[in-house]
Amino acid sequence: MIIFDKNLYVSLTRLKTSHIFTKIALKPLNTNLFNIVLLSIFLTMGSCELYSQDISKKTTALPVKKQKDSSGLTAKNSQNPNIAIIKSETDTIKKDSIQPKAFLDGTVQYKSENYAKIEQKKKRITLYDKAELYYQDIELKAGIIVMNYEKNEVYAGRIKDSTGAYTQFPNFKQGENVIEPDSIRFNFKTKKALIWNSRTDQNEFKVKASITKKENDSVYFLKGARFTTSKDVDNPEYYFQTNKVKFIPGKKVVTGITNMVIANVPTPIALPFAFFPMSKETSVSGILLPSYNDSNNRGFSLQNGGYYFALSDNYDLTLLGDYYTNGSYALRGESSYAKRYSYRGNINVRFENLINSERGYPDYSKQNIYNIQWSHSKDSKGSPNSSFSASVNMGSSKYYKQSINQANVGSNLNNTLSSSISYSKTFLGNIGSRLSLTATHSQNTQTSEINMTLPDLQYSVDRIYPFVGKDGVKKGFFKNINLLYNLSGKNSFVTTDSLFFKPAMFNDAKIGMQHSIPLSTNFKLFKYFSGSASANYEEVWYLKTIQRGYNADQSKVVDQTINGFDAYRTYNFSSSLGTTIYGTFNFGENKKIKSIRHVMRPSLSYGYTPSFEKYYDTYAIDASGTMTDEYTRFEGGIFGAPGNTNSNRIGFDLSNTFEAKVTDKDSTKVEAKKIMLLNNLNLSTNYDLNADGVTSLAWEPVRVSGGTQLFDDKMNINFGTTLDPYAIDNSGKRINVFNINNGGSLFRMTSANMTLNYSITSKKDDKKNKNEQGQRNGGRDDDLFGKSTIDHTRAKSQFDEDEDDGEDKITEFFRSVLPWDMTFAYSLTYGNNNRESKITGNSIMISANADLTPKWKAGVSTGYDFVQNGVTYTQLRFERDLLSWRMDFNWQPFGQQANWSFFIGIKSGVLSDIKYDKRSTSNR
Repeated sequence: MIIFDKNLYVSLTRLKTSHIFTKIALKPLNTNLFNIVLLSIFLTMGSCELYSQDISKKTTALPVKKQKDSSGLTAKNSQNPNIAIIKSETDTIKKDSIQPKAFLDGTVQYKSENYAKIEQKKKRITLYDKAELYYQDIELKAGIIVMNYEKNEVYAGRIKDSTGAYTQFPNFKQGENVIEPDSIRFNFKTKKALIWNSRTDQNEFKVKASITKKENDSVYFLKGARFTTSKDVDNPEYYFQTNKVKFIPGKKVVTGITNMVIANVPTPIALPFAFFPMSKETSVSGILLPSYNDSNNRGFSLQNGGYYFALSDNYDLTLLGDYYTNGSYALRGESSYAKRYSYRGNINVRFENLINSERGYPDYSKQNIYNIQWSHSKDSKGSPNSSFSASVNMGSSKYYKQSINQANVGSNLNNTLSSSISYSKTFLGNIGSRLSLTATHSQNTQTSEINMTLPDLQYSVDRIYPFVGKDGVKKGFFKNINLLYNLSGKNSFVTTDSLFFKPAMFNDAKIGMQHSIPLSTNFKLFKYFSGSASANYEEVWYLKTIQRGYNADQSKVVDQTINGFDAYRTYNFSSSLGTTIYGTFNFGENKKIKSIRHVMRPSLSYGYTPSFEKYYDTYAIDASGTMTDEYTRFEGGIFGAPGNTNSNRIGFDLSNTFEAKVTDKDSTKVEAKKIMLLNNLNLSTNYDLNADGVTSLAWEPVRVSGGTQLFDDKMNINFGTTLDPYAIDNSGKRINVFNINNGGSLFRMTSANMTLNYSITSKKDDKKNKNEQGQRNGGRDDDLFGKSTIDHTRAKSQFDEDEDDGEDKITEFFRSVLPWDMTFAYSLTYGNNNRESKITGNSIMISANADLTPKWKAGVSTGYDFVQNGVTYTQLRFERDLLSWRMDFNWQPFGQQANWSFFIGIKSGVLSDIKYDKRSTSNR
């Protein structure tokens, strides 16, 4: 028996009694006993159909929830009256003593927008229009759902709209697996299903099959299936076609004969069987297929073959290798690691055994090159009082010029490789202190000279104010007196590429430790002047010194290394006085330029260092011993040596900034707009009070430098020059005669330089085209010298665009705004140290990238050297977005690094081995 809401109509149809078709329509029900009894009789006879419709709101689903009360009647769901719940079949009359079992293991919740139709005779329920059904972990949504609770089956399909088009396709979800077919038939008891034209997403894969048989929760069998990474599975630009598939969601797909189809055209690419891993994990281990290439110098080759190890969620490992038919080979190991809120980093190790030509030929050569890159950063949240970081780029000096598996582009133009590994710790307390350990490396790729410090120890104690009272006020000369303690220890090596980390490198190590205690204070003078005074005491320890003398056997002066502890002590004094001067030039409130503000910060300094002659000895410079010279045994030490002459200097510095107030173009703004005219304009020089005019001159050259930013800080301009007040003789040596007294100007310009950088883009976020790999190689972070890539990562765009799966950025060609960016750099240097008055450097560099169409991108990096009269390093870049695929072409048309490369492959990482990669070899 069912109790209905008073707003519901109930119709009973097709009632057969004595061969007479009867239809009884009940008006809105109330508690009328007659209506209840009559309805109960017809339902008990089982020969009626029950329709439920909410006439007050036509879009409401069946408002019935069958729950037994104490009287055996069913009650409405008080929580959601639009959802009906069926638990089991019951009858008001017991037919036998055996109670029927529930036909389902749980409750079934369902609803629909148009109507819900219950057919008691056929044991089924029909839901129409935006139908939904929920059972255990199964969710089913469709245009129409038919549930047969006698057979424990449910059918779902699509419906037609007013235009005759199919809409409301079924959506079947069980756990995390989602299938979107045209129709589906599912059994609640066996959990088996038959699905027509199913569509499902499995990680990066999209799968569509004409018929799918669900065997159980973990196994599906598919017929007429296609696999693709395309966004549109119904009309993909490519797919893999197969007729027999065993599909285990979240784990794997095993297929029979598989054929690759591109643009609906079958290709000759086919496999007798195929296996596709579909793990739910972020990455899985697997083989990396090599690519084929050939070279005139090394023959045929297989490159970038190896294995990827997904060791854990925190780190991985990639091992790659190349092999050439002439015997050359390369090995690479790459690993990335990260721990949330702790650290992250990556390390790359590369080794190449290069053989040119064939043994016996005059151009035959063999060499080994290597490169190590390591980047590590620590999250400050994990340990705020300590930090550890690493930025390593070291290896063979010629690696970037001779490597055969990297498009290093501008990296081979770098003259320096540098590395740094540092650890620091802060100790808290009444008097805090800091400790840092650093290992540094600097390598000149032209001379192969390497300077390395291993380690560099720095320790310092916070400032101590001995005369400050308990109130903590630091005011006045005496209360501002403070002292520090600094400790610096270094172990330094100077070696070459060929001797790196060999015993000879460590034999020439320079070891030393420097202690310093600076004592300083600051004060105000005459209200407007700020003064400071300081004294510094230093003590340097060495474990090696030298003894210099004339060697009669060798007939020359030689240095003998003396092992053992030795030390020297020095001290110096300094003071400074400065002020700030403000000047404003007003032009009127109605003028476009309202005013210009000039800020000057002049400062005068004095420094004195006495002579420490006691650390100097004499030595004979010839066999007779009559000619001698001075030296100090600490000469060549890592912290230098004490001076044998006193230093008595006065320094002058002047810094300037210029700022303007102009009328804002926005008329709604009341305040004037501030713009910076000159960020800085600095002048500095020194005067030596001890200069004798022969061995030393009183005035040092004046150094002038400045810089500014224009066009909303997009253009940076920096300039500098050196002005010498003294003249030079015919040999180019400075003489004690002012240049103006020698027939020249007040100052003689000995050098000058200017750099200009300008970056513009049409993008709103003003994002630069980054060159992360080039920066890791030691080059620039932009693409002025081209983009650096690694061959096995070619599937990634070289234009740093966000992946949009090939979506069009514009719809109307003539109304479109295509993204573009440009970087411009200009450098000019002038030399006139010996009256040569010559432009020593004059070059311009340009890099530009643009979207020619929504799918085509192009870029160029080039420049011109006006001194050498030639084009600088040039790279042309082209890229075509092929939706699921990417194609690019790089070309360096001339120079020693002239080469080209072509790539076409699938973007998706799961199918990154499906590619064609061809490149030429440069003339190396």
